[in-house]
Amino acid sequence: MFHRHLRNELWKLFGKKRTYIGFGAFLLVQTGMLLMFRFGRVRAEMERTLAGNGYLAQEYISTLTVAVIMLIPQVALLMPLYTALVGGDMVAKEAEDGTLRMILSRPISRFRLLLVKWLAGVIFATLLVGVLGGTALGLARIWFPWKGMFVSFPGIGFNVLSVGTGFKLYLWSISFMAVNASVAVGLAFMFSCFNMKPAAATILALSVLFISMVLENIPFFEPYKEWFPTYHFHTWIRIFSQPTPWDAVAQALCILLALNLTTFLVGAAAFQARDIKS
Repeated sequence: MFHRHLRNELWKLFGKKRTYIGFGAFLLVQTGMLLMFRFGRVRAEMERTLAGNGYLAQEYISTLTVAVIMLIPQVALLMPLYTALVGGDMVAKEAEDGTLRMILSRPISRFRLLLVKWLAGVIFATLLVGVLGGTALGLARIWFPWKGMFVSFPGIGFNVLSVGTGFKLYLWSISFMAVNASVAVGLAFMFSCFNMKPAAATILALSVLFISMVLENIPFFEPYKEWFPTYHFHTWIRIFSQPTPWDAVAQALCILLALNLTTFLVGAAAFQARDIKS
């Protein structure tokens, strides 16, 4: 019965048009960025960076390099938006439409109902990130060769990687992005469990994430940066450091998973105390 319940929840989730907004937006943004890489000045800047570090541009301006660079702004700005949009809808929308009372009239517990909805949100987040990473790699492969890669990002410096190592770390980065996306869904889901409108739940979740993003980049808050969830969101790009700091990566992963579990439990506790009949 749990499997059927989860299947029906996924059917309901992917039957809504707004669920696909993120997929379409990512595809449009990636196409635009790819055109800028191909015909704009971005490639010249990349060639200067490589030449300044003593590397041949034709060996490292590749599919993997372009795919990772395309992902950076999308993961930082667009992914939280579209995951929070879905997470904020999952409970609050049904309460607003009045269907939640009908669902709870059936012999299932409130905790099981929330668990199924939360799992559906995590599956959506994982699928969204998988499509994001796959389309970035596929579109970049159209115009760029399958060779080694370079990564230049604050905090990890400048690194060059072989194609084998780069692809393996790219797959790892997709996994960590899925954790980031599930945290964003879970945060919006938590607010959705309170007595508020879906838009309010989405806005509150985005506010928490963007405030965290702003504070972690203010120099005065440097000693407290590890308290901000978005600081740990950068784990997906830090794994491209050489050598990869796997201890720090594992620590950040544990923190994000604990945060995700905490938001679910807080939301479940708030939902248990709600009077759905009113």
